[in-house]
This record gives sequence, structure tokens and C-alpha cells, in this order.
Amino acid sequence: MLTYQLTSSLEKCFPEQSPAEFPALKEISVLKNQKLSFQLVYREEGEPVRYFLKPAVAGADAVTYRTVELIPSAMPAYLNQIDEDYITTTPRSFPDLLMPLSVDGLPVFPLKTGALWVDIEAGTLPVGTNTLTLTLTNANGETVAAASLTVTVINADLPEQTLIHTEWFHTDSLISYYRVPVFSEEYWRITENFMRSAYGMGTNVIFTPVLTPPLDTAVGGERPTVQLVDIERRAGKYSFSFEKLDRYVALAKRIGFKYFEINHLFTQWGAAHAPKVMATTENGYERIFGWETEAGGAEYRAFLAALIPALRARLTALGIHDACYFHISDEPNETHVESYRIAREGVIDLLSGCKVIDALSRIQYYEEGLVTIPVPATNHIAPFLEKDIDERWTYYCCGQCVGTSNRYFAMTSARTRYIGTQLFYYNIKGFLQWGFNFYFSRFATEPVNPFLDSTGNGFTPSGDCYIVYPAPNGEAWESIRYNSFREGLEDMRAMQLAESLVGREAVKALLDEHTGGVAFDSCVNDSVKMLALREAVNALIAKSAK
Repeated sequence: MLTYQLTSSLEKCFPEQSPAEFPALKEISVLKNQKLSFQLVYREEGEPVRYFLKPAVAGADAVTYRTVELIPSAMPAYLNQIDEDYITTTPRSFPDLLMPLSVDGLPVFPLKTGALWVDIEAGTLPVGTNTLTLTLTNANGETVAAASLTVTVINADLPEQTLIHTEWFHTDSLISYYRVPVFSEEYWRITENFMRSAYGMGTNVIFTPVLTPPLDTAVGGERPTVQLVDIERRAGKYSFSFEKLDRYVALAKRIGFKYFEINHLFTQWGAAHAPKVMATTENGYERIFGWETEAGGAEYRAFLAALIPALRARLTALGIHDACYFHISDEPNETHVESYRIAREGVIDLLSGCKVIDALSRIQYYEEGLVTIPVPATNHIAPFLEKDIDERWTYYCCGQCVGTSNRYFAMTSARTRYIGTQLFYYNIKGFLQWGFNFYFSRFATEPVNPFLDSTGNGFTPSGDCYIVYPAPNGEAWESIRYNSFREGLEDMRAMQLAESLVGREAVKALLDEHTGGVAFDSCVNDSVKMLALREAVNALIAKSAK
């Protein structure tokens, strides 16, 4: 006997659960240019072997079906940094991967609860009330499951996203996983596929490796070369070619990216050294700078004095100079102030008029004028909120795990989605996360298979290193977390629309009423409460948009 339940996109379905455990989704409202996502949770108790069913939705045309697949997690959390709202901290497999439905249909296994993920483009539905019926039919064409959902399409569109959003895009992960030569035509095909996926989740900044990024790299080690600028050094003089950068930028612009994030000019966690720089010299193609190079050394400074003006001229010719963000070094702490200062002093005049951002959590860097656009972590943002910062950013990574929103496997989807509410409430202009597709171990010492190891070989709790999976055909397969984050940004845009109709304070008051007060150190963890919050925002829009 097949049992089933229609439920929201915010549930995570484990194989031992009963469909009756999940909150039934009976009605929902959307704006015209949204994607509506929901799930059908199902379980077979009687049949002894696996069989397949065919899904269909009556009342809708643009429908996509995917199965929710389990991914193993050897480390769901840091056990010394947890709160009571984790789903579990015990190593196990978690529902995360969204895999395209096979040609055979929806697989049904005995005594294993599964989930069918359904996406519908709301713009294909008429404005007003729609009744959609999801059915499953067997090989004989008989309907074995039917569940209906009332969808109200509000006569309004989400406004264009204003949040500047970057997910660090690791092209070296792609060439390592797929074993393709860097800058080959296959490299460009795969890069385009993953870029399109990043853009689909609301990423509008593309990380641009002018030089191979000095991020998550072991001291003395190096990551695969992916630098987009060809460099030649003859008799101590530098020349540059930008054909690869041109192609990368053109590709990103064609997809829709508005902003370009230039890689860090100095090593992570201290700004003490130069990144790996490859060049053609009298000796051939070789590494000319790296861990042996002091950040403040005259030779590297001379190189940057040649590179940065040439790069800025090229970015201007490409029409993107004013849409670029530059970095000094990632995550300097309180012991790195002087080394960061030295590195910065060597390039800041070269970057005059440019936007320079860095992820850091010590207010000292901002107060001393070392960074004008600080990007503090969500659990360290409080003192930064007290400052009059024109362009306010925040980020999270593996360290934001108690009370904060994040994208761990072991966190609820409501918690992941709640970031959009927090970003709206505090009028955040930019958001950064470091791992769109990091398929390496800690310090990038070896590649990992993200289908088998979701922790980077114990580097971080599952969910931090990546948010998409590398499909066999070179495309990016989405995760539940990808969609929860996307829905969070859609919440933010809906709140901005409501703000334009009824005023900011009215929307904030509504959010406070439903949450008890919005803060970065506490989250809505319950799916029903999260959906009710969005429904309240939609009701404001529907009432005012008439």
C-alpha cells in the first residue's frame, strides 16, 4: 500500500519517516515571476520489490520533476558548536541532492520513504486561484496517488534583486573533478553550466580568478592553475594578455552577471605572501611568485604596479570596471593587522577609486580605515551594524553554527531560508559565501567526490563546502539547500516590494510580529512558521496591489 502526503519545499524527508509526519501543504500564494516548489512524500509498505510511477500535474504546464536523494554525512556538525535546533548531529545520510527524474519515472522502494520534488513556473499560471492536482500512475496507467494544491497567483512581480550576492566559484574544482584541461573547450562548456546554475540561485557576482586564488591552500602547497591573465616577463619587464579574461567576462555577462569579484592579491589568513603567479620567462612557463614571496617585497610590489593598471584598463575596455570588487586578503584576524596593513599599503594607491572588500570579523580593520567595505560574519556583525557603512555586507561559512542561519545538511530548510528575512530587516547590500562548488579537502590537498564525502574529508560540517553537485554530463545538479537559499532571496525581494507599497516600518513590524524580533543570532526553524511569514508578506502585497 502506497501512502503519501503533499508537503512544502522546506521539509527534509528521511527514509524511516511516515508521510503522515509531514505538515500537509494544501494552499500557497506566489507572485507571477516566482518558481513554486513543493514535494510529494511517499512510502510503500506492501510491495516486496522496487517499482516505478509516472508523475503528472493537472492544471499546470511548465513543471519539472526531480527526486530527492540521500548524501552521506560523516560530520553533520561541530559537536562543541551546536544548538538545540539541529535536526540531528549523528552521522548519517541526509536528503539533499535533487536529481532529474529518470526515464523510468519515480522509483518506489519497499519500506523506504522518498520524496518527489516539483517545480512550477508561476508565470505560466493565470492570476487568481488555481487548483493543481499531482497524480502518480502505475505501469497500467492506473492512478495510485492524487493530491491537490490550491495556488493563488498574486497580480504582482518580484522586483529585480538588489542584493549583491557572491558565491565563490571554483573553476579549479571543475577541472579537477571532470579531469579536463584548463581553458579547453570542455572547460568552457562546464564552466558555463555551473555559472548558469550559480546565477539561478540569485548569485549576481562572479568570482574572477585573474590570478589563481590564494584561498584554502596549504602553506607551501598550491591549487591547480586557473589564472585568466597570461603574463610574460622579459628582462624584468612585464606584459599581459587578456584573451581568457575577455572570454570569461563575456560568458558571465551573457548569462546575466552584473558584478565581478577579482581574486585576492595576497594569501589568506594574514596577507603575508603572494599568490601563485605563473608566467612565461626566459626559462619557459614557470611560477614566479608564491609562498616564498613576501607580501611587502619589492619584486612583488613591482609586479602589482605593472599588473593592476593594465588590468584596470582592460576592465574599463570591457565596460565592467565600476562593477568590480577587489580583495586584499581573506579572513585576517586580530594578529594579522600589521601584515594586512603592509600588504594594503603596497596596492591601495593602485586601487584608488575601486571597491575593496574583505571577509573579516574584527571591527578594528574598519575603524583604522584598513577596509572601507568590511564583510563581517553574521555572528560578528553587531558592532558593524552600529557604524555608518554605506555598503553593508555580511557572510557565513563553517564558523556560523550556533543560532545563525546557514546551509548545513543538519539544519532545517527554514533556517537556511531565513537569511533572506535577516538581510532585508538589516538592509544588507551584499552577501558572500565561500563554497559554491569546493570539491577539495582542507587546504585543497586532494580532490573529494561530493556524492560520497560532503565534508571535504572532515574539513567542515556537511553543507559548507558546496551547494551544487557535479553531474556526469558537466551540468550542476541542485540541492535542497540551493533552493531554500533561493527562496530566501525571493522572500527578501517580496519584502522589498511590500516596503514600496506600505513602507519599511510596516513590513518590519509584520516581521517582528511573526518572529518575535528579527536578529542574526536567532532563526525561524519551523517550516510552517516560515511559510506563514511569507504568506503574511504576500497578503500585504495582494491588498496593496489591487
